[in-house]
Amino acid sequence: MRRRRQEWKTFAEAIMNHTDEFKNQTVLVTGASAGIGAATALAFGSLGAHVIAHYNSRKEAAEQVVAGIIQAGGTGEIVQADLATQQGVAFLTSWLKGKPVEVLVNNAGSLVRRTKTLEFTPELMDAVLTLNYTSAFFVSQAVLPGMVERGRGAIVNVSSVAARMGGGIGAGVYAASKAAMSAMTKNMAREFGPVGIRVNTVSPGTIDTDFHRQFSTEQMLNNVKAATPLGRLGNSEETADVIVYMCSHASRYVQGQALEVNGGFLMV
Repeated sequence: MRRRRQEWKTFAEAIMNHTDEFKNQTVLVTGASAGIGAATALAFGSLGAHVIAHYNSRKEAAEQVVAGIIQAGGTGEIVQADLATQQGVAFLTSWLKGKPVEVLVNNAGSLVRRTKTLEFTPELMDAVLTLNYTSAFFVSQAVLPGMVERGRGAIVNVSSVAARMGGGIGAGVYAASKAAMSAMTKNMAREFGPVGIRVNTVSPGTIDTDFHRQFSTEQMLNNVKAATPLGRLGNSEETADVIVYMCSHASRYVQGQALEVNGGFLMV
């Protein structure tokens, strides 16, 4: 009984200290101008982190995210790159050289365009895979040497419930790219775990963001709600909370895992 009380005390202390552990750490969040990325950037900023908020086209929104971070007590900066292109990936990885990123959240991603299998083109294939998988690999590659040198670091890859269930009609390549991200997570977790770096995946279900307002119909969203035990869509802040947890000391023995955040829509 005494040992169990000590275990609970240790866990409670980890949660209490959670508010300080990211203070002055540098956190990179890709796709941080809206949705899950914006909520995640703000969550880390409110814990005192310096947040690099990556964006593609919504500069004003990214600036507003950084303003919110500063108001919450953190610091931040923005960087632009189109991660659906090899040139954009190369720019961001070059820009990151020498920057001491201690936490990386690979969140940037999109269907790009809901397209059925027989209508897919090689150009669209390149864009979807580059945005959702290739960019995450090379951004990770850019920050990992610094993490190895420091002997610590955390990477969270934002996947999707589509990685497990194949996605809806027209989302097959997107689902495959997210499954590839999940596999990458496990491989990097094996390679870099021994040097103190944790790599995990957070896999959101249907979250109430611009993503689903763009790519899903109202009927599709209603069907998801009906199939979800919690009876509603998730929100960005709920997902951001899980991402922060996966980077925190409270999850220090969690490695190479995919944590589903879907209200029970898919149970694994």
